[in-house]
Order: sequence, then C-alpha cells, then structure tokens
Amino acid sequence: MKKFILLCLILFLSGFLYKNPESMKKLFSEVKSINPFSDKKIIKGEAGVLMDEESGKILYSKNGNKRLYPASTTKILTALIALKKGKVNDLVPVGDEVHIRESEESSAGLKQGQVLPLNVLLRAMLLPSGNDAARTIAVYIARKDSRQANMPTDQALKYFAELMNKQAVKLGAKHSHFVNPHGLHQANHYSTAKDLAIIAREARKNAEFRKVVSEESYKGSTFTFYNRNELVNRNSENYFEGANGIKTGFTDEAGYCLVSSASRNRKHMIAVVLHSTKDDVWNDSKALLEKGFSGK
Repeated sequence: MKKFILLCLILFLSGFLYKNPESMKKLFSEVKSINPFSDKKIIKGEAGVLMDEESGKILYSKNGNKRLYPASTTKILTALIALKKGKVNDLVPVGDEVHIRESEESSAGLKQGQVLPLNVLLRAMLLPSGNDAARTIAVYIARKDSRQANMPTDQALKYFAELMNKQAVKLGAKHSHFVNPHGLHQANHYSTAKDLAIIAREARKNAEFRKVVSEESYKGSTFTFYNRNELVNRNSENYFEGANGIKTGFTDEAGYCLVSSASRNRKHMIAVVLHSTKDDVWNDSKALLEKGFSGK
C-alpha cells in the first residue's frame, strides 16, 4: 500500500512539473542557490569555505562547520582582540612569557626585557608566526583589560583565552573554542572553516591589520620578519595576483591551514582551507579565490 501511494505521488509530481516547466526551472534554481559552488572536489583539504568579504555571504563550503584544529590561524583572533583593546603605538614589555616554549615551535626571537610597540609585535606574530609574540601580546592585553598590572603570566594567558571566546561568540563564530593565543595543539582548542572566515572578516575591518598581513616582509631597527604566506610573495611560485593576506598555520594534528584574502576588480574574497597538505593548501586556496572572482 505504501509503495502504491509513493508511486502515485511520483507520477503526480512528474505530471505537474511536465505541464509547468517554469515551476521546474524555479525549483532547480532554488536548489542551486543553496550553494552555488557545491562541488566538493574544488579543494583536497578536509574543510574549506569561500566568503564574499563585503557581504559576508558564504559562496562555497566543504565541511564548513566541522570542528578542526586551527593551528596558527588562531593568531587572527589574537590580533583582532589586540587591536580592539590596545593601540598600535602602545609600548609593550616582553616578560617571562617568552620562556614558555615547546620544542620546534615558531618564534620571532623576542628577549625578556625588550619594550616594543604593539604594531611591531603584531608583525612578529603574523608574519613569521611567532608564538612568543602571541604570548607577549596576550599577557599585555589581559593585564591592560583587567587593570591588573601584576597579574601572573599563567592567569593572564587564561584571561586572554576568555576574551577570545567572548569575541568569537559575539561575532557568531559559535562552533569554536580557544584556550591559547597561538594555536599550538590542545584538544579543547578548535574552530571551523566558517568561523575562521567570520573572524578574519572582522579583523580585516581594521586598517592596521590589513596593512600587516599584506606585507611580504618587515624590516625594523631590531628585527626583520618575512611573511610565511606565499600567496602575497611575488617571488613565490604560489603567488596569487591580488592576494593581500592573511595567515598560515601548521601542526601535526591540524595539518596545513591557510586563511587567505584577495581583491580584484572591486571584489574582495576570503578563503579558508583546513587540514590540507604542504602543497595542496596553496592550490586549494588559489582555487577557491579564483572561483570567487570568476563567479563560476
């Protein structure tokens, strides 16, 4: 009986759509509009999204809400909070937090006792991906925001993680949880491709952030930093015309990650690729950005 009813329903719908071709076109148009770039084969990475930066609309998604480890793309949120809570010319003391290190972690070479402008520390964190700079920024902002200048380093880092989670929730990045400012692996430190795109879009509203992440290198009186993002490096085989950011990431658990941005012909795109390979992360990101500009 159930099969008979189902067969009748199918025949009814078939006849209706045949007699009403415009309804059929509208139906398929609406299905297509749900995800105009629904081909999951565009990227090889485990997850990725493409966002129109101006509108915030997601143009493509592959496992966009899947929880994965973000590695150093975490530092986008760290920078966002630093720029909201501090000023670029704030003089920041480098303290004992620089002695917190894990083997083979990325470092900008900070030394305890240095006093550096916040904008230099942002470059130390975002270009060579210095975890030491991320910790120094986090401790400074936590003490400043809490008005506790002598807050112990471990408490300051926990305080800053709370700021990160509050900011993420405020932005609508509701599938993420952060426990450190740098992205080194911790089981309870995770995000999603869509959440990272949301966070990156907010960060890019800040002119100083846009300037920093678009730089190929930075040379100051004390430091020279080189951007690990090959999309903005004109001498790299992975250079992408119009690329202007944003942040690389890698840990064994996270794989190779990249949050990128580019602008062409008044179009502005943000792409996120998570848990990819050393080579595919660049190809995946370029494929997404190119897709956004071509509109195909």
